[in-house]
Amino acid sequence: MTSVNWLEETEKRKDELLAAVREFLQIKSVLDPATARDGAPFGEGIRRALDYALKVCADAGMTVKDVGGYAAHAEFGEGEELIGILSHVDVVPEGDGWSSPPYAAEIVDGKIVARGAIDDKGPAMAAIFAAKIVKELGLPLSKRVRLIFGTDEESNWQCVKTYFQTEEMPTMGFTPDADFPLIYAEKGLTDLTLTQTADAYAAQQRPPAARPDAKLLALSAGLRMNMVPDKAEATLEPLAMTGEELAERYRAYLRDTGLSGEADVRGGQVLLRMEGVSVHAMDPSKGVNAGTELLHFLAGLTLDERGRQFARFTDRYLHRQHYGEAIGIAHDDEEMGPLTLNTGVIRYEADGDAVFGVNIRYPHSQPFERWRAILEERLAEAAFSLEVVEHLKPHRVDPQHPLVTTLQRVYTEQTGQEAEIIAIGGATYGRSLEVGVAFGPLFPGRPDSAHQRDEHIRVDDLIKATAIYAQAIYELAK
Repeated sequence: MTSVNWLEETEKRKDELLAAVREFLQIKSVLDPATARDGAPFGEGIRRALDYALKVCADAGMTVKDVGGYAAHAEFGEGEELIGILSHVDVVPEGDGWSSPPYAAEIVDGKIVARGAIDDKGPAMAAIFAAKIVKELGLPLSKRVRLIFGTDEESNWQCVKTYFQTEEMPTMGFTPDADFPLIYAEKGLTDLTLTQTADAYAAQQRPPAARPDAKLLALSAGLRMNMVPDKAEATLEPLAMTGEELAERYRAYLRDTGLSGEADVRGGQVLLRMEGVSVHAMDPSKGVNAGTELLHFLAGLTLDERGRQFARFTDRYLHRQHYGEAIGIAHDDEEMGPLTLNTGVIRYEADGDAVFGVNIRYPHSQPFERWRAILEERLAEAAFSLEVVEHLKPHRVDPQHPLVTTLQRVYTEQTGQEAEIIAIGGATYGRSLEVGVAFGPLFPGRPDSAHQRDEHIRVDDLIKATAIYAQAIYELAK
């Protein structure tokens, strides 16, 4: 049996690794349609980052292949079977408020600070160096190892969709783009648009409400289905109540509930604003949905018939309904956790469409077809139609599969910690492999700075992750 001190081998290459990671991070690889061209479908910055990763691999003696700039790979080893390590070279926009420049990749207090440090360019380079270590040691392998680089993981995954149209699917593999110890299961993900057109509403119209307090003219909340909305705004036309009475009633409601917002009377209309707390849709209960909270208040008024139906439908089925209980699709899974429902976008126009943009994440034991049928039945009651904007099926690798057990053993040997396996509501590149998991780089207890200002990876953690990846590549491919 080959005995290698993987951490020692990584430490020998520490300066070279840090230099490569920093140079890689200094390339601004944000989606840029303005500079897109053949061979660079997502812009020049992402193309430069892809070229840099491929050059490091080629300099290490790996065979490289570019797939139209959508993705690329670097390969070494021999054998029928293929081990895949899938990472991405694109990053989200940097935003502002950084304490050091987002593309300077400065080392501050033992951390490399840069956009992409943890998601996913730091770990991608760690995987390249891990493969380089295995190759340089000349260890015998019975399988091929392929490092696959995607280019639009942060947007639509067109990269891997295009790549796997022509390229071989690995026998098994992992992505270094999530958490240690190991993520083996991911919920199904759906973005749905629920729409009630003015015509559909009119076709099932009921008698008008007696002397309404106000007419709901318009309401909007949220920008993305995968975030809890932190702002909502409604415009009302006063009828039985005066504008000032409506505004004061809302202010009293805010005082009583402790929610944040404001009311203004302008030009004969009342403008109501609600402030919420935005969080990721994978756990909407941790946020405060400004849109459904505002509609909860409106459901307590006597509104015009359509406004009242819209507010009451929301209040009954979507207000604080993080698990789809009232609408009848709630399901808790011992392994993957509960189905979650996030109402991320709300739009209402009195003479136009009423629209909800909903994100649902569901475990494998509550199939899409089953809960979709229940949802459509409830929506039909209020003349709403359902459109599936995006759907990713649940992904799960058997906990007894050699991929899982091997990576667990490697993690334990390298850290001395038990390697528990995790199921999540998010989506990683692991699900783009037929047999794939997410494996690091974030160690337990470390704050996750991905997509945030001052994104970083600790130098010690980068070294440790590289050693883990090197042993993992060897153990899977030997």
